[in-house]
Amino acid sequence: MILSALYRYPVKSAQAQSLQGSPVGSLGLEGDRRWLVVEAENGRFLTQRAWPRLGRINASYSANGQLLLSAPGLAALEVPVPPADDGLRGVTIWRDTLQVPDAGDAAAAWLSELLGKTVRLVYCPEQRARYLPSGYGLNSDRAAFPDGFPLLLIGQASLDELSRRVGRPMEMLRFRPNLVIEGAEAFAEDGWKRIRIGDMTFRVLKPSVRCILTTLDPTTGERSPDREPLTTLKTFREKEGDVLFGQNLAVDGTGELSVGMRVQVIE
Repeated sequence: MILSALYRYPVKSAQAQSLQGSPVGSLGLEGDRRWLVVEAENGRFLTQRAWPRLGRINASYSANGQLLLSAPGLAALEVPVPPADDGLRGVTIWRDTLQVPDAGDAAAAWLSELLGKTVRLVYCPEQRARYLPSGYGLNSDRAAFPDGFPLLLIGQASLDELSRRVGRPMEMLRFRPNLVIEGAEAFAEDGWKRIRIGDMTFRVLKPSVRCILTTLDPTTGERSPDREPLTTLKTFREKEGDVLFGQNLAVDGTGELSVGMRVQVIE
């Protein structure tokens, strides 16, 4: 088995960055989901579930680590990383509330124009990251702004089997993984507890619960009229009301990942 693809999402619910390699730390891939768009009035987080226009945002990092934002019809914007303790704003993401630095008025105006709604952009410094959902991982495990866990893994064969059942190719980015594995059987990842990629060890914590976001085309943002692939997933991947696809991971230590690295199941 090998690591066949790496994806990072600098801004939650914005477009993916395909990477050939990345440092990895306690919060997952370096720079992954460290930025979040929130409602200005109450700090509640926004995603493509209700705001598909977020999918128009191309977010990347400059050589000096600043966030670069671009979208059709708007001039590109460079956003500096705000100091960890300045301009703190209360935000809510699912059941978690936290205080994180605001990214400033220029970023807020740019995003508000794109979305047609008054919003702010916030950043998650490592020292302000959230703990994982109760009952999963170690007390030291934390995450920035993913739905709950630092890393998401999907097997390529699992997507291939889903595409076969749907009757047409499904894009991997509908599921927004960080790590894609080739060389395993379909849904083999369901049985893994620990894996090694290169010199790094990862713990498999729980299956990923899928939602309506998977029905959005990752290129166009258009919703599938037949609600695929969610409709088909419900026929064979539903458990106790949750539709499951992919596995959430945490990492032990720090290191580097590169596409092509060997993947070994430890447990």
